[in-house]
Amino acid sequence: KKSKKARAEGGPAGEAAAAAPAVRLFSRDGEAVAEEVPNAAAWQDGAVLQIGEAQYRVERTPPALTELRLPRSLLAGFPVCPKVSAEFAAPQHCLFRWYREQRPAAGGEAADGDGPAWVEAAGAERVFTPSNALVGLRLKLRCTPGDGAQRYGSPREVESSGPVEAGPGACTFDSRHLYTKKVCGEGSIRAVSYNILADTYAQTEFSRTVLFPYCAPYALELDYRQNLLKKELAGYSADLICLQEVDKSVFVDSLAPALDAFGLEGLFKIKEKQHEGLATFYRRDKFSLLSQHDIAFSEVLLSDPLHKDLCDKLAKYPLVQEKVLQRSSVLQVSVLQSATDPSRKICVANTHLYWHPKGGNIRLIQIAVALSHIKHIACDLYPSIPIIFCGDFNSIPSSGTYSFISSGGIAEDHEDWVSNGEEERCNMPLSHPFKLLSACGEPAYTNYVGGFHGCLDYIFIDKNALEVEQVIPLPSHEEVTTHQALPSVSHPSDHIALVCDLKWK
Repeated sequence: KKSKKARAEGGPAGEAAAAAPAVRLFSRDGEAVAEEVPNAAAWQDGAVLQIGEAQYRVERTPPALTELRLPRSLLAGFPVCPKVSAEFAAPQHCLFRWYREQRPAAGGEAADGDGPAWVEAAGAERVFTPSNALVGLRLKLRCTPGDGAQRYGSPREVESSGPVEAGPGACTFDSRHLYTKKVCGEGSIRAVSYNILADTYAQTEFSRTVLFPYCAPYALELDYRQNLLKKELAGYSADLICLQEVDKSVFVDSLAPALDAFGLEGLFKIKEKQHEGLATFYRRDKFSLLSQHDIAFSEVLLSDPLHKDLCDKLAKYPLVQEKVLQRSSVLQVSVLQSATDPSRKICVANTHLYWHPKGGNIRLIQIAVALSHIKHIACDLYPSIPIIFCGDFNSIPSSGTYSFISSGGIAEDHEDWVSNGEEERCNMPLSHPFKLLSACGEPAYTNYVGGFHGCLDYIFIDKNALEVEQVIPLPSHEEVTTHQALPSVSHPSDHIALVCDLKWK
């Protein structure tokens, strides 16, 4: 109103009243932003807005932490990997400071009467490995979120719920880590396949009393096993890790954050009925993800024209068909591209087949679906890319499933078609086009429990394109049986990880 009146009256006084305060925008380094710069570019992060004499710091979407959590169980000598979730920030750009509780004075009270006093620990990395000297003390982590562009948000702190406990001493994987201290060179791929024993199966009364009665109850606890598992997996310095029996919460809260800190990106595929599934991790600076092609066997058998022939053959055997369709087994397939040589792509498949000892016929159907699906990806969608097929195949080397995978075909009169008796016989010839080789050979066993041991896990590779550079030796029989069988206080699963180095031919 004033300015209208002033303009109407004219004269110097009116002009002065009409003059607005000077508005200027400065970039972070103090340079004035020209008026003709478009808005989107002008409002760069950390700019300063000056209105008359007043200055305002402009922060656009400052880095912020949305979650900061420490694992419940801490063991000396085992890496502590916090779960870090952030907005407008990335864990690799955050600042970390670790603290330990101060030991109580001789009188038994903490140095400062109002709760624990904290002393900075020698740790400024995202992952912290407490030493034996910290047993009995709690830890605290202070994290400042950053975005990689030298912008930092408000820090947050989290204290551990309990103290660091003593570790179990020597573990089955310690000697294996001597072979995998470094990530292998360009042109080589270190692959791991491992059934990690889902918590949903480890914590049943049946598991504690019948399957694993020899295992100390605390060593079956999820938090304890996760400590061992994270140390074991991190120590393999792998490029590809295919896991089976992964609880969804374990993937989200434990494995993905831990392996992310070691440079690995994770993908998860759940089995809907069991709340556990498959996880594939790949090293970020070696590979990028091109596409994912995960399936549930029972679903695609009925819906995907790719499997129509098999589905028609199976329809003649309604008892077997019903059993196959009841299973919730899945297949995880990821197509990765080499970060250094984009012409190199690889198809990584991961599965866990039906477990029943008499289910050889069901496993043959499942693997036929898996290989047809992989063929579609590695022959049609990405012509002639090599495959690495990992998993718990629940099949010993003398089984029809193993024979089918490694030879390329199975006869309709193979004994596995009648694995569960005459009434579930389902004879059919099957074939696939791949030349697959078990990279780690046929070990005496990859699963060792009280009532059974046998080789059930494999890393199959395309022998036309890949060759084996080295197989990391499995733990000795003495190590496996130190505590009778697996799992144990020094081994987190009833299976043993397969680890090998592959190279392109």
